[in-house]
Amino acid sequence: MNRFVIADPALCIGCHTCEAACAETHREHGLQSMPRLRVMRNEHESAPQQCHHCEDAPCAGVCPVNAINRVDGAVQLNESLCVSCKLCAIACPFGAIEFAGSRPLDIPANVNSPLAPAAPPAPARVSTLLDWVPGVRAIAVKCDLCHFDEQGPACVRMCPTKALHLVNNLDIARASRRKREQTLNTDYGDLSLFTQLNRSAK
Repeated sequence: MNRFVIADPALCIGCHTCEAACAETHREHGLQSMPRLRVMRNEHESAPQQCHHCEDAPCAGVCPVNAINRVDGAVQLNESLCVSCKLCAIACPFGAIEFAGSRPLDIPANVNSPLAPAAPPAPARVSTLLDWVPGVRAIAVKCDLCHFDEQGPACVRMCPTKALHLVNNLDIARASRRKREQTLNTDYGDLSLFTQLNRSAK
Protein backbone atom coordinates (compact mmCIF):
# COMPACT_ATOMS: atom_id res chain seq x y z
CA MET A 1 0.00 0.00 0.00
CA ASN A 2 1.38 3.39 -0.96
CA ARG A 3 1.24 6.70 0.89
CA PHE A 4 -1.03 9.39 -0.52
CA VAL A 5 -2.75 12.65 0.39
CA ILE A 6 -6.49 12.72 1.13
CA ALA A 7 -8.75 15.76 1.45
CA ASP A 8 -11.67 16.38 3.78
CA PRO A 9 -14.34 18.23 1.73
CA ALA A 10 -16.02 19.36 4.95
CA LEU A 11 -12.92 21.40 5.83
CA CYS A 12 -11.82 22.55 2.36
CA ILE A 13 -12.80 26.17 1.63
CA GLY A 14 -11.60 26.18 -1.99
CA CYS A 15 -8.92 28.84 -1.40
CA HIS A 16 -6.37 27.24 -3.79
CA THR A 17 -3.55 27.73 -1.27
CA CYS A 18 -2.54 24.10 -1.82
CA GLU A 19 -2.12 24.71 -5.55
CA ALA A 20 0.03 27.81 -4.96
CA ALA A 21 2.20 26.03 -2.38
CA CYS A 22 2.70 23.05 -4.69
CA ALA A 23 3.65 25.20 -7.67
CA GLU A 24 6.10 27.38 -5.73
CA THR A 25 7.82 24.46 -3.97
CA HIS A 26 8.42 22.60 -7.24
CA ARG A 27 9.58 25.75 -9.03
CA GLU A 28 12.15 26.38 -6.29
CA HIS A 29 13.55 22.88 -6.85
CA GLY A 30 13.87 23.31 -10.61
CA LEU A 31 10.84 21.18 -11.51
CA GLN A 32 7.80 22.07 -13.60
CA SER A 33 5.85 24.71 -11.72
CA MET A 34 2.38 23.45 -12.67
CA PRO A 35 0.50 22.43 -9.48
CA ARG A 36 0.22 18.69 -8.95
CA LEU A 37 -3.35 19.01 -7.65
CA ARG A 38 -6.50 20.82 -8.76
CA VAL A 39 -9.25 22.12 -6.49
CA MET A 40 -12.58 20.83 -7.79
CA ARG A 41 -15.94 22.33 -6.80
CA ASN A 42 -19.56 21.33 -6.90
CA GLU A 43 -22.68 22.99 -5.50
CA HIS A 44 -21.97 22.18 -1.88
CA GLU A 45 -18.27 21.48 -1.35
CA SER A 46 -14.76 21.59 -2.76
CA ALA A 47 -11.66 19.42 -2.50
CA PRO A 48 -8.38 19.04 -4.35
CA GLN A 49 -8.01 16.15 -6.78
CA GLN A 50 -4.57 14.58 -7.08
CA CYS A 51 -2.63 11.36 -7.61
CA HIS A 52 -3.79 8.41 -5.50
CA HIS A 53 -0.41 6.63 -5.80
CA CYS A 54 -2.22 3.45 -6.86
CA GLU A 55 -0.79 0.10 -5.82
CA ASP A 56 -0.99 -1.24 -9.38
CA ALA A 57 -0.14 2.23 -10.88
CA PRO A 58 -1.44 1.94 -14.46
CA CYS A 59 0.58 5.04 -15.38
CA ALA A 60 3.81 3.20 -14.54
CA GLY A 61 2.68 0.16 -16.49
CA VAL A 62 2.24 2.06 -19.76
CA CYS A 63 5.28 4.38 -19.56
CA PRO A 64 7.59 3.26 -22.42
CA VAL A 65 10.75 4.73 -20.85
CA ASN A 66 10.22 3.70 -17.19
CA ALA A 67 9.98 7.33 -16.11
CA ILE A 68 7.36 6.36 -13.47
CA ASN A 69 8.36 4.02 -10.65
CA ARG A 70 7.40 3.10 -7.10
CA VAL A 71 9.86 4.72 -4.68
CA ASP A 72 9.56 4.70 -0.90
CA GLY A 73 5.84 3.92 -0.86
CA ALA A 74 4.90 6.43 -3.56
CA VAL A 75 4.63 6.50 -7.35
CA GLN A 76 7.30 8.94 -8.56
CA LEU A 77 7.77 10.46 -12.02
CA ASN A 78 11.22 11.42 -13.34
CA GLU A 79 10.67 14.55 -15.45
CA SER A 80 14.08 14.17 -17.10
CA LEU A 81 13.09 10.84 -18.67
CA CYS A 82 9.61 11.86 -19.90
CA VAL A 83 9.26 11.68 -23.69
CA SER A 84 5.86 13.42 -23.88
CA CYS A 85 3.96 10.39 -25.16
CA LYS A 86 1.02 11.19 -22.78
CA LEU A 87 0.17 7.52 -22.28
CA CYS A 88 0.33 7.92 -18.50
CA ALA A 89 -2.39 10.60 -18.53
CA ILE A 90 -4.59 8.41 -20.73
CA ALA A 91 -4.11 5.43 -18.41
CA CYS A 92 -4.69 7.33 -15.14
CA PRO A 93 -8.22 6.50 -13.86
CA PHE A 94 -8.37 9.71 -11.79
CA GLY A 95 -7.20 12.27 -14.34
CA ALA A 96 -4.38 13.19 -11.94
CA ILE A 97 -1.60 13.59 -14.53
CA GLU A 98 -1.32 16.80 -16.52
CA PHE A 99 1.28 18.27 -18.83
CA ALA A 100 3.38 21.40 -18.67
CA GLY A 101 6.42 22.54 -20.59
CA SER A 102 9.14 25.12 -20.58
CA ARG A 103 10.58 26.83 -23.61
CA PRO A 104 14.41 26.89 -23.70
CA LEU A 105 15.59 30.15 -22.13
CA ASP A 106 17.53 31.33 -25.20
CA ILE A 107 14.63 30.83 -27.61
CA PRO A 108 11.93 33.53 -27.32
CA ALA A 109 8.32 32.79 -28.20
CA ASN A 110 7.38 32.80 -31.91
CA VAL A 111 11.02 33.03 -33.02
CA ASN A 112 11.48 32.28 -36.72
CA SER A 113 14.62 31.15 -38.49
CA PRO A 114 15.34 32.08 -42.13
CA LEU A 115 16.38 28.44 -42.60
CA ALA A 116 12.96 27.03 -41.70
CA PRO A 117 9.34 27.94 -42.38
CA ALA A 118 7.58 29.99 -39.73
CA ALA A 119 5.98 28.05 -36.89
CA PRO A 120 2.19 28.04 -36.97
CA PRO A 121 0.44 30.03 -34.25
CA ALA A 122 -0.44 28.10 -31.10
CA PRO A 123 -4.00 26.74 -31.25
CA ALA A 124 -6.70 27.64 -28.73
CA ARG A 125 -6.29 25.91 -25.36
CA VAL A 126 -8.43 22.83 -24.79
CA SER A 127 -6.69 20.78 -22.07
CA THR A 128 -3.12 19.94 -21.13
CA LEU A 129 -3.62 16.51 -22.68
CA LEU A 130 -4.58 17.88 -26.11
CA ASP A 131 -2.79 21.24 -26.24
CA TRP A 132 0.50 21.78 -28.02
CA VAL A 133 2.73 24.83 -28.27
CA PRO A 134 5.37 25.16 -31.00
CA GLY A 135 8.85 24.67 -29.55
CA VAL A 136 7.69 23.45 -26.14
CA ARG A 137 8.14 19.87 -24.97
CA ALA A 138 5.23 18.72 -22.82
CA ILE A 139 6.36 17.11 -19.56
CA ALA A 140 4.09 14.93 -17.43
CA VAL A 141 3.50 16.27 -13.92
CA LYS A 142 1.90 14.38 -11.04
CA CYS A 143 1.97 14.45 -7.26
CA ASP A 144 5.33 13.29 -5.92
CA LEU A 145 4.53 13.91 -2.23
CA CYS A 146 7.32 16.54 -2.30
CA HIS A 147 9.84 13.71 -1.78
CA PHE A 148 12.67 16.25 -1.97
CA ASP A 149 11.40 18.09 1.15
CA GLU A 150 11.99 16.60 4.60
CA GLN A 151 8.91 18.43 5.92
CA GLY A 152 6.62 16.49 3.60
CA PRO A 153 4.02 17.64 1.06
CA ALA A 154 3.75 21.44 0.81
CA CYS A 155 -0.01 21.27 0.23
CA VAL A 156 -0.55 19.49 3.57
CA ARG A 157 1.65 21.96 5.46
CA MET A 158 0.16 25.10 3.92
CA CYS A 159 -3.56 24.27 4.00
CA PRO A 160 -5.09 26.91 6.32
CA THR A 161 -7.96 24.66 7.44
CA LYS A 162 -5.91 21.43 7.74
CA ALA A 163 -8.18 19.74 5.20
CA LEU A 164 -5.31 17.70 3.70
CA HIS A 165 -3.67 14.71 5.37
CA LEU A 166 -0.84 12.40 4.36
CA VAL A 167 -2.10 8.84 4.82
CA ASN A 168 0.20 5.85 5.35
CA ASN A 169 -0.20 2.09 5.86
CA LEU A 170 -0.94 2.42 9.59
CA ASP A 171 -3.76 4.91 8.96
CA ILE A 172 -5.30 2.62 6.35
CA ALA A 173 -5.05 -0.45 8.62
CA ARG A 174 -6.60 1.52 11.51
CA ALA A 175 -9.52 2.68 9.33
CA SER A 176 -10.12 -0.88 8.06
CA ARG A 177 -10.12 -2.26 11.60
CA ARG A 178 -12.58 0.42 12.74
CA LYS A 179 -14.87 -0.37 9.79
CA ARG A 180 -14.83 -4.11 10.62
CA GLU A 181 -15.62 -3.39 14.27
CA GLN A 182 -18.56 -1.19 13.32
CA THR A 183 -19.89 -3.90 11.00
CA LEU A 184 -19.66 -6.56 13.73
CA ASN A 185 -21.50 -4.35 16.21
CA THR A 186 -24.29 -3.42 13.81
CA ASP A 187 -27.80 -4.34 14.93
CA TYR A 188 -29.51 -5.87 11.91
CA GLY A 189 -32.90 -6.09 13.65
CA ASP A 190 -35.25 -9.06 13.34
CA LEU A 191 -33.92 -11.42 10.66
CA SER A 192 -36.49 -14.17 11.29
CA LEU A 193 -38.53 -13.24 8.19
CA PHE A 194 -35.38 -13.35 6.05
CA THR A 195 -34.48 -16.75 7.52
CA GLN A 196 -37.96 -18.14 6.77
CA LEU A 197 -37.86 -16.88 3.19
CA ASN A 198 -34.42 -18.38 2.72
CA ARG A 199 -35.58 -21.79 3.98
CA SER A 200 -38.72 -21.81 1.82
CA ALA A 201 -36.60 -20.99 -1.25
CA LYS A 202 -34.60 -24.17 -0.66
